[in-house]
Amino acid sequence: MLARPNRLTRGAEYKAVVRRGGRCASAHTVTYVVTSDDERPARFGFIVSKQVGSAVVRNTVRRRLKAVCSEALVGVRHGSDVVIRALPSAATADFGELRDEVERCLARRAAA
Repeated sequence: MLARPNRLTRGAEYKAVVRRGGRCASAHTVTYVVTSDDERPARFGFIVSKQVGSAVVRNTVRRRLKAVCSEALVGVRHGSDVVIRALPSAATADFGELRDEVERCLARRAAA
């Protein structure tokens, strides 16, 4: 579980990251990253639309993405804002595939 300081909570924050952030596309996710020189912890947000599946499926995908990000948190630069958008194929992806994709994108865009 991500702690409160590590979460994006406002719609305007999500919008800013998606519009200004560097983009990394994968088979199951699209990751947007904005880095700054602030000394605050890295923050994460997740977008899982109804196209992914039912509420149960969407929440499963969201929980998996949160678990992946909490593991990868130590390798992400301070001051980074990350938004991960799940694509419909994420519903059938297993945890290992999601972890590999997200870690690859974070290493490319937000490595410490």
